Amino acid sequence: MKTLAIIGGGAAGLAAAVEAARESRRRSARMEITVYEASDRVGKSILATGNGRCNLSNSAIDAAVYRNAEFVREAYRALPPEKVRSSFADLGLVMREEAEGRIYPLTNKATSVLDVLRFAIRESGVRESCGTEVVAVTPVEERFLVCFADGGTVFADAVILACGGGPAQSLLPPAYPYAGVLPVLGPLKTDVAPIKGLNNIRVRCEVSLYGRPCESGDKAAGRRKALPSPSLKACEAGEVLFRDYGVSGIAIFDLSRFAEAGDVLSLDLVPETSEDALAADLSLRVERFGSRGAVELLSGMLLAPVARAVCASIGMRADDPVARGRTADLACAVKSFRLEVRGAGDVRQCQVSRGGFEVAPFSPDTMESRLHAGLYVVGEALDIDAPCGGYNLHWAWTSGALAGRAAAGRCAP
Repeated sequence: MKTLAIIGGGAAGLAAAVEAARESRRRSARMEITVYEASDRVGKSILATGNGRCNLSNSAIDAAVYRNAEFVREAYRALPPEKVRSSFADLGLVMREEAEGRIYPLTNKATSVLDVLRFAIRESGVRESCGTEVVAVTPVEERFLVCFADGGTVFADAVILACGGGPAQSLLPPAYPYAGVLPVLGPLKTDVAPIKGLNNIRVRCEVSLYGRPCESGDKAAGRRKALPSPSLKACEAGEVLFRDYGVSGIAIFDLSRFAEAGDVLSLDLVPETSEDALAADLSLRVERFGSRGAVELLSGMLLAPVARAVCASIGMRADDPVARGRTADLACAVKSFRLEVRGAGDVRQCQVSRGGFEVAPFSPDTMESRLHAGLYVVGEALDIDAPCGGYNLHWAWTSGALAGRAAAGRCAP
């Protein structure tokens, strides 16, 4: 009997197990499938996704938003997104769509997603070997020697590596180029002086990420000068949560995929209004409420702590009335509240990792190695990531299923 070893019992590994078992049944082939998981149970990473709700896919999956987009595009041609979602329906999962195409289980609980996967592999005879850490996978002639941390070994006819970016690095021979892993889709650490007193305050805004400082000038004088051709890396709209160490929220999570220390975040706190229109509105407010302090002048537009921080960013005293000649400066500050990025924030909140094995040695329609037939790498173990919204889990399901199908086909008589 042919054997398939799946290393890692997360989303990609379980999807691989389900599809490998399906393909074996289609071919009327007997194959022993084992999922080796280092922790005490499979699927723990699934339970943590979407704040426990599991945003498992998106109704508008687009390969263009992924790192290594062309590789992903070929994979999605081989297994279209709608077929991945229908496969979950076949397992008994009922889904619903929310804003921005985000797809969740109807129960709103990640446990429902894990349950249908575990029921499927149990009914197919797939073995779970938990608490089993794999330390090396070595090609031996036309098979693979799988070595465990306790000194044990097994031979497998095919291996699917689905254990994530970090753990996977040491498992394969050095012939496979590897990009160092960084946590992404998480909060960012920033200069904290401009946001003092804003901890746990949320704003809805548009955030632009610049690759180098995008201003010069004298803050105390309240004047800003844009540098020529600032390098705009990315832009996101949504909720931003201020923290003592920096900023968090979905918009920040998505920008974290591109942010580096020294970059600048520019928050447009009233994105629906142009800077000229805002300056005109502030001039009218000065005419009507001239005796009010700067923070009071912004009431009804910004929360008082946020208004105070904006005023401080251009050296404007919070309680002083705004001079008629300063409305343009204040409008600029509201439309571009700037924070310098110092690095990643709380990495425990990061949803995925960037990095992993480079995609060139693998076939996008099967995830099979071009160097060693029968070896497959899937999910976060490959250098592929995407924004929030169900895209990363959808990649895990797709890559795992493609590998499972191909591995079962290879092992069939």
